[in-house]
Amino acid sequence: MTQLPGLLDTEAIRKDFPLLDRQVHDGKKVVYLDNAATSQKPRQVLDALNAYYERHNANVHRGVHVLAEEATALYEGARDKVAAFINAPSRDEVIFTKNASESLNLVANMLGWADEPYRVDHETEIVITEMEHHSNIVPWQLLAQRTGAKLKWFGITDDGRLDLSDIDEIITEKTKIVSFTLVSNIMGTVNPVETIIRRAQEVGALVCIDASQAAPHMVLDVQALQADFVAFTGHKMCGPTGIGVLWGRQELLEDLPPFLGGGEMIETVSMHSSTYAPAPHKFEAGTPPIAQAVGLGAAVDYLTSIGMDNIAAHEHAITEYAVKRLLEVPDLRIIGPSTAEDRGATISFTLGDIHPHDVGQVLDEQGIAVRVGHHCARPVCLRYGIPATTRASFYLYSTPAEVDALVEGLEHVRNFFG
Repeated sequence: MTQLPGLLDTEAIRKDFPLLDRQVHDGKKVVYLDNAATSQKPRQVLDALNAYYERHNANVHRGVHVLAEEATALYEGARDKVAAFINAPSRDEVIFTKNASESLNLVANMLGWADEPYRVDHETEIVITEMEHHSNIVPWQLLAQRTGAKLKWFGITDDGRLDLSDIDEIITEKTKIVSFTLVSNIMGTVNPVETIIRRAQEVGALVCIDASQAAPHMVLDVQALQADFVAFTGHKMCGPTGIGVLWGRQELLEDLPPFLGGGEMIETVSMHSSTYAPAPHKFEAGTPPIAQAVGLGAAVDYLTSIGMDNIAAHEHAITEYAVKRLLEVPDLRIIGPSTAEDRGATISFTLGDIHPHDVGQVLDEQGIAVRVGHHCARPVCLRYGIPATTRASFYLYSTPAEVDALVEGLEHVRNFFG
């Protein structure tokens, strides 16, 4: 068995994840390498969800009976856990959404409806990057179309890094918002946050960070980042689907208008006008994802018990090993950084002229789960002139043996297609 420095006790950790014992295709044990799409869930999270529905299920904030009070305590307790996890200055800066996409759309719509000095209009510019997930492209395209704002972006270098050579021309005095991913979901690139934020602050632009591929894998300190908004999702960090997070600076959340209207987000309502509750409830219209928030709180507890620094070290070791092994495969081309430095635990690649969908299908027959396609990042594929990629992504329960299984599976793919 391959031994690498910095690895977690994966034998113990994997016992917490029931699905990792699953067998498919006539007894082949699942090799799950699709963590950038969604992670598996530990028993601790599954138990928290079951306990909520079996013992505490009620709507929050509205009732005086014991179940409503218990549900409210669990829901708001999850907010406290998330705030501590990301080192938020205040729990009131943590907004629950249904996913990171909704979080990013929330920011875009707030800025589209805001008054000065935050308002995005036909005289202003929006800056993103070419490596964004579609969820951090389309909302800004929609905002630009609706307001007449100009959409600009940073390109990508041949080795999968952001091209910041013209940063002063991209981020200008007209820029109102700069929104970019901390870690690329397709290439694993870790972006230079400090450089981008420094330039944005020089011109007075707001900064929004998509941390969907960062929050599960590394320490996420919103105060250290010095961004204005940070978005991430629960299902990639051992939590359930249907729960996302938007963190925003308190003063911004107080000044910006709500996006959705309805119950929970109001103070008073008349037939003529309404006033709104303070943040975070101003941005959480209707019945929130209560059980999902409870599950996310349990996921935060689980990750915290292991330690995000320990998880990051484990994934770095796995990624370094995976890059080395994959580069041994003939005709394999890594799309993005070809070293383990300044990259996350996601590796996309092509294999000769074999279509990634065929690669994925043959790997699946061996029990190896990878992702194939554009990965909701089609501009990256266009940039490199490829139809799609095969993506392997690792997490705290990934092992060197699974990397070896992937490499052996790719040899089988090459043999299968001659």
